[in-house]
Amino acid sequence: MSQSFSIRLYVPTGDPKGVRIIQMPGWTGRGVVFPRARLDEASRRDEVRGVGVYVLWQAGEEGSALPRAYVGQSENVAMRIVQHDRGKDFWEHAIVFTNNDLTFNTAHAQYLEAQLLARASKANRSNLVNGNVPQAPDLSEMDRADADSFLENLLLCLPLVGVLFFEEPTIATSVSDDLVLRAKGVAARGVEDSAGFVVRAGSQAVATEVPSVPPSVHAIRSALLEKGVLVVDGPTLRFAQDYPFASPSTAASAVLGSSSNGRELWTDSTGRPLKAIQARLTEVTQ
Repeated sequence: MSQSFSIRLYVPTGDPKGVRIIQMPGWTGRGVVFPRARLDEASRRDEVRGVGVYVLWQAGEEGSALPRAYVGQSENVAMRIVQHDRGKDFWEHAIVFTNNDLTFNTAHAQYLEAQLLARASKANRSNLVNGNVPQAPDLSEMDRADADSFLENLLLCLPLVGVLFFEEPTIATSVSDDLVLRAKGVAARGVEDSAGFVVRAGSQAVATEVPSVPPSVHAIRSALLEKGVLVVDGPTLRFAQDYPFASPSTAASAVLGSSSNGRELWTDSTGRPLKAIQARLTEVTQ
């Protein structure tokens, strides 16, 4: 079972969508998340100056199902992001992590950068703007332990500000608890999880979309094919990894290549649809 934790989110200007400061009790790390429009304000804060790692991202544009993201590190993060403001057009949001522990140095930041890029590449939930995934620097056993601890806390903070593309789903339920979708000659298994609705690895998807497929569904399937999440498997497609979707309907639409109501199509072992399962759970909790 995951251990509970608390995070403090400070909004210095009173604008909940502006600059926000992230802290965890007992952690020497500091996070700052801000929209690009508030870069000038954010860059003046002490938490953004010095050695650190950062993520720039943009939500998926029309025709693209996945966010674009860039991961970097610098000895002076504020200055580096100001440079990106002039040289990188795509990004809309940024999050920076620095450390008020003076032993935190460039090698630690390079290690964090490499780890984050490796995780994002494996998760396949974003389009990375980075040209390549750098090798992590050699750290002493003690420094690597410190960096891994810092990374663990950093990863706890990211989902709270909408950065979800570094994580693969960790499913607590067993396969016997999966919901099933059978239609159009394919069979898929999935489960509701904190990550969203997760379609299990090995699930099938149709190879051909209907002519009236919504652009958003086409974009999702195209992105998953490009990433190798969906692979050709004879006359159908197959999910090569567990993959989370925002909703059961988005998952069903990706499987069937059409606009689909996932709450009706995903069923349990008795044939009961997800809609009825959710209704029953609501009754029990009232």
